[in-house]
Amino acid sequence: MIRRMSAVEAFEPSCHLSRDTERHGVHPDDEYLKRGRIPHIWCSGCGLGVVLNAFIQALKVREIPPDKAPVVSGIGCSGRAAGYLNLDTYHTTHGRGIPFATGLALTRPDLTVTVFSGDGDLFAIGGNHLIHAARRNVDVKVICVNNFNYGMTGGQSAPTTPLESRTSTTPYGNVEYPFNLAGLAGAAGAVYVARWTTFHVRFLVDSISEALAKPGFTFIEVLAPCPTGYNRRNKLGQGLDVMKLYREKSVIQHGIPPQEAELDLQRRIVVGKFVDIDKATFRTEYENLVQRKARKS
Repeated sequence: MIRRMSAVEAFEPSCHLSRDTERHGVHPDDEYLKRGRIPHIWCSGCGLGVVLNAFIQALKVREIPPDKAPVVSGIGCSGRAAGYLNLDTYHTTHGRGIPFATGLALTRPDLTVTVFSGDGDLFAIGGNHLIHAARRNVDVKVICVNNFNYGMTGGQSAPTTPLESRTSTTPYGNVEYPFNLAGLAGAAGAVYVARWTTFHVRFLVDSISEALAKPGFTFIEVLAPCPTGYNRRNKLGQGLDVMKLYREKSVIQHGIPPQEAELDLQRRIVVGKFVDIDKATFRTEYENLVQRKARKS
């Protein structure tokens, strides 16, 4: 149960001063937000603030303290989340969030390591890292914010850009078939796979909370509006218009094979929790097999 602070409490210093967690405003999540970094630079109508807030609420539900929840991000709009969080964070080079998080998770199993990044960063230059981390079942939690383009660098087409959609590099329409991110993560071996939109906030908080508590490689895709890049070129309107689209087109189907989870912004958006299985993590297998045999030899 999350207790909301009064306005008086919000101004009072917290007892955890060693990590700069002193209350520095009236926001109930100030403990998790870096001093002096808010307001953020994300565009009006962007869904990234919703996803960041959902992640913070999930940390609170699981009662994971800030010093036990490092976040690694890549390059792009979603990668800026690391700069706003008052946690141990690392803003990596393009596509390298998962390998950095892998090293952190293997050396510090007492931490809950999360990669917070976007569709272009994770599935283009970072795609090879993602499929092998999922295959190995490294204990890393991945939150992928999918806005269907490279929003920060000019709105170019990305691995998730829908067929025939317009971007700055496909002015007449995209001719490349997009990835099904949930299907790819599930096929690679992720033990937890889900997809939500920024309209499904309560479901998203619950899903992130589940993923944080589950050992192994977990993957959550979150569809988010990009009003400046993708929406404008495809005449989808502002952020609120896309939220209405998510409400009208989304269908919740838990448990279906993620490869069958349809994603068509004009027809049908399948959301839900698709995979939730148990499997030994990479570190567990390493300790049980390699270290045991090394001691015998």
